[in-house]
Amino acid sequence: MPRTKHSVTSRERRRRYLKAAKGFYGGRSKLYRTAREAVERSLAYSYRDRRQRKRDFRKLWIARINAAARLNGLSYNRFISGLKKADVNINRKMLAEMAVNDQDGFKNLTELAKSANETTE
Repeated sequence: MPRTKHSVTSRERRRRYLKAAKGFYGGRSKLYRTAREAVERSLAYSYRDRRQRKRDFRKLWIARINAAARLNGLSYNRFISGLKKADVNINRKMLAEMAVNDQDGFKNLTELAKSANETTE
């Protein structure tokens, strides 16, 4: 059986990593080993952060809703609880959007939540 050399395969693998490292700073885009480490780390970060982005946005929406609800005399948990009792199904993304861009509509929702909380207590 003839001996096989892997030069084409190795070169292709190196080229793939260096191409993925394009735009990286300094040796991270020029040196194979450094580029490979940087690319693998960046892929790990991007995988992790695709999941983390969802958490971060939810935190941001909750902070915005809480701030707007407190301006209208309710805490966040009272507001959400009142909306649930009033059978209002609006997700937090839309509530945060209303809190920023439609204060009058949000104020109506806080009044609805207040009345729903009072009727059940």
